[in-house]
Amino acid sequence: MRSLKVALVAGAAIAAAFTSAHAADLGPIMQAPRVIAPVQVEEFSGGWYLRGDIGVGAQAFKDFDHHQTNSAFVWPASWRIDQRDIGDAAFVGGGIGFQWNSWLRFDATAEYRTKAKLKVIGSYTEFCPGGRCFDVYDANHSAAVLMANAYIDLGTWMCLTPFVGVGAGYARHAFSGFTDVGFISDGTTGFGHAANNDFAEWKFAWAVHAGIAYNVTNNFKMELAYRYLNFGSVNTSIIDCANSGCSTGGGPRAFYTLQNMDSHDLKFGMRWMLTPDVVQQPIYAPPPLVRKG
Repeated sequence: MRSLKVALVAGAAIAAAFTSAHAADLGPIMQAPRVIAPVQVEEFSGGWYLRGDIGVGAQAFKDFDHHQTNSAFVWPASWRIDQRDIGDAAFVGGGIGFQWNSWLRFDATAEYRTKAKLKVIGSYTEFCPGGRCFDVYDANHSAAVLMANAYIDLGTWMCLTPFVGVGAGYARHAFSGFTDVGFISDGTTGFGHAANNDFAEWKFAWAVHAGIAYNVTNNFKMELAYRYLNFGSVNTSIIDCANSGCSTGGGPRAFYTLQNMDSHDLKFGMRWMLTPDVVQQPIYAPPPLVRKG
């Protein structure tokens, strides 16, 4: 009986030693590959984009200078401008641009500015019996603006990107319905009209931009911006006196200049990136190597 117990203990010891020896030869148990979260990268989609804009501009000019075209007429020395005003203009435009990197972009735009009412009142005392005579000028002004722009994006916080920019280009100014009604102190009136009722000319223009963009997605942005737009000096067509004896004789004939015309614009814009957004894929960690004993 004692010999049987000794044999069982010895057999158990041999089996344990054999199992341990073979376990040392096995490699580690393979585990399922672990998913590593995608690395967060800067939100930037470069390349070409399209843009559209709408807005309204508060327009103004500093003076209304005259330029005689009939040297036979003696312009009144007491001539002065008593009132000058031009209405606000709505505008709509579009363009194409290129996002160079996360902070620099360029675009070229074209816009149409709707008709705005121009009204100027001038007065004089010469040739005016017993008082002061007045001339009232009325016209409609519209413009088409072509502009090349450069912007600096100042960083993005909570999807908001402030920016500043500058622009330069040309504007085509058009005047229509330009008339001059003279009110004489004795109760009589005079009348003049534009020799060219659809006069237009191209003038240099420049702009300064400031605004903020909202990143709806990496491929779509919305903008709210202020723009100072300077048109320089803009000329009208020639006003020709239409009263009897004026247009063919020594009556006044002149064109006028809107000195330092500008506009303070508030605009809403949208940008669509033409480069498709990149979708991040999860990255899998490789399984551990299996070592064989």
